[in-house]
Amino acid sequence: MGHRLSKIVTRTGDKGTTGLATGDRIPKFDARMQAIGETDELNSVIGVLLTHTLPEVVRGTLTREQHTLFNLGGELSMPGTEFIKPADVERLEDAVEALNETLPPLKEFVLPGGNPQAAACHVARAVARRVERRLWELNAREPLNEHTPRYANRLSDYLFVAARTLARMDGGAEVTWIKG
Repeated sequence: MGHRLSKIVTRTGDKGTTGLATGDRIPKFDARMQAIGETDELNSVIGVLLTHTLPEVVRGTLTREQHTLFNLGGELSMPGTEFIKPADVERLEDAVEALNETLPPLKEFVLPGGNPQAAACHVARAVARRVERRLWELNAREPLNEHTPRYANRLSDYLFVAARTLARMDGGAEVTWIKG
């Protein structure tokens, strides 16, 4: 494979536009670019989470989903393409169910925290929710692949149950909301 980026400083964005993979140029503040940027941010936050000690089942899922998020970004940078498939959504649903089976039923709202791994996972969950909102915003303007916002929703679900799992590592516990 050849070099994808041979020149990093191009100055092509110095006037407030950026190029899509299609060659089209759009404003850097465009909803599509916001979705691409927030997807990149989510992938980066998951990368930070992966620097922590994690159970292999969580590490494997997060590593795989980083690649899927890159596909999502590619799909957004090439309007009309569909890289996110129903199988991506189903795979996350299965991962959510598998982790959730190991957890006690929720009786209270969970606060972000518990330990560094769980807290980092909650940050990723919050960013995933923002990505989902941005995708729905973009979809209202330009219809997207129907599986793309669903994928973001399932990923945030996964990150929630993963955070609950991680909070229990090494005898730890979740932090729950105390009303009042």
